[in-house]
Amino acid sequence: MRTTDDSTRILRTAAWIWLGFLLAMALMDFALYTPQVQQLLGDGVRVQQLPNQPLPQTPGARVNLLPVYLFYSANGLTALFFLLLSYWEEFQTFVGKAFYPFMLVVISTAPILISALIVPRFPQGPLSNAEGMALRQLPVMFVALALVAWKYRFGYVVFFSLLATVFELGVIAINPFENRNITVYVFIAIIRTISFVAVGFFISTLVSRLREQRESLREANANLTHYASTLEQLTVSRERNRLARELHDTLAHSLTAISVSLETAKAYFDIELEQAREMIDVSLEATRKGVDETRRALKALRSSDLVDMGLRLAIKKAAESAASRFALDLELDLQDPMPSLSPDVEQAILRITQEAIENLTKHSRAKKFSIHLSSQGQTTLIIEDDGVGFDMRSREASGHFGLVGMRERAELSGGKLKIESDQGKGTRVVLTI
Repeated sequence: MRTTDDSTRILRTAAWIWLGFLLAMALMDFALYTPQVQQLLGDGVRVQQLPNQPLPQTPGARVNLLPVYLFYSANGLTALFFLLLSYWEEFQTFVGKAFYPFMLVVISTAPILISALIVPRFPQGPLSNAEGMALRQLPVMFVALALVAWKYRFGYVVFFSLLATVFELGVIAINPFENRNITVYVFIAIIRTISFVAVGFFISTLVSRLREQRESLREANANLTHYASTLEQLTVSRERNRLARELHDTLAHSLTAISVSLETAKAYFDIELEQAREMIDVSLEATRKGVDETRRALKALRSSDLVDMGLRLAIKKAAESAASRFALDLELDLQDPMPSLSPDVEQAILRITQEAIENLTKHSRAKKFSIHLSSQGQTTLIIEDDGVGFDMRSREASGHFGLVGMRERAELSGGKLKIESDQGKGTRVVLTI
């Protein structure tokens, strides 16, 4: 099925306007030709006669309404034909680009031809003259004018106005009927042509501006679509990188440790069986820790606490949970309210906090720890514990405690991570973004 475009919709609207106008005019004409209205109009004419002139006594004559019936039948059938073509998609496909011009010819020539041939033969009445003919065709002609102005440039509007005038005067010239005054028809045609050109210019200007606005909106929409696509791709890329870091900080480290232990066990298997068994046990323990860390990382990836609670409350929840599970004293100093930070920065702060808390609960043997979070120009996160500490050079070089991953997170978010520790003196983690 062919998709209905704007041109087809406009033609359908024009068809319904045409039919509605014919109905209104038919009601008016048949009302004017009722005996009561004819008698009233006749009385009005007799009152205007000279006082000494006797009033004509015209008995109620029967009015011949055949031309009226013929006029509205021809117009109605043409309008219905026009409406049918506007809904006939197979015909539109068959005709192609000639469909719209063909419909313009139908809606512009039919009212002129039918009016010029039939209206002058209407029964005697107030609208059975040149003015009545113009009244019956002008509204439909204005619709045709609007169709031309909407589809084509102003030059075509002028051409249409002149051609309609020439066509109407030609039909009148070759159509003999009584009481024909060509001068009146020419005068009305000139006035109509001038009106058509003026109205057509207004419509053409309006349509041109609307099309410019539509084109601007189309370009803006295309730019927004491109921007949204680029942003989506960037978001996906960042999410992939974040996932890679999570897996690297957990799974990669664990698998590396397991691989080293198994290689060592393999070397000792034939030499020192007991030592090999011990290495296998170490590998099993590392496997369990790797599984736990991977689960923790996957849980952190969801970041439900950060989304639901915000950065401050998410840090508070993580710290209080660790303090409760490991019976640690906790000191919290979290600025409230916190300024608005980007999602990437908040994610980095929360993950570094979680990683630091995880390290101190597993390795520091601390009795208390503190977390300080503030933002004064730049955001500062400080995590301290009173644990046993560690040798920075040996630990960081071997990749323990996820220090490398923490530093990467800080750098990717535009921050800097500083870790201070020494054996027996606890650990201090400082993040500035």
